[in-house]
Amino acid sequence: MDFIRLSAERYSVRNFEDRPVTDEHMKILLRAAVLAPTGCNYQPQRIYVVQSEEKLKKLGEISRCIFGAKTVLVFTYDKTEDWKNPLEEGVHTGEQDVSIAASHVMLQAWELGIGTCWVNYFSNTRLEKELGLPENERSVLIMPMGYPSKEAKPLPMHSEYKSVEEIVRFI
Repeated sequence: MDFIRLSAERYSVRNFEDRPVTDEHMKILLRAAVLAPTGCNYQPQRIYVVQSEEKLKKLGEISRCIFGAKTVLVFTYDKTEDWKNPLEEGVHTGEQDVSIAASHVMLQAWELGIGTCWVNYFSNTRLEKELGLPENERSVLIMPMGYPSKEAKPLPMHSEYKSVEEIVRFI
């Protein structure tokens, strides 16, 4: 599938089959995350693969946006490993690096017939505490994923895009 077509057809899946992502597919998805570019190639991203009933239940208590997925990825970054801009205090690449890796996973998943949903609707502090994440890690997003059910469909606004002229400025 060409990239533009893949990008146009992919949508946030909120209804999954009752099975986890296979090990074979998970290896491909995680490889896509590793290949993602990061600031100075420091690769501060951490990805937690959640498939146990206990942890999925815990995630469901933390966010209502798990959508019954049997596989959820939790994306974090190590605050001690992300690139820090020496020219501007407080500017660093952790969230950007995670977002690039998550985008790679999301698009690779679609190519494999796996749906995903990028979720930020949760308390980061609660998630980090309840999953027992190290203090030096900051959560960025959770990504429920799986094989879309027959009922899965894009939300009505999925195909509503601004024009290039509304978004792009040439200076």
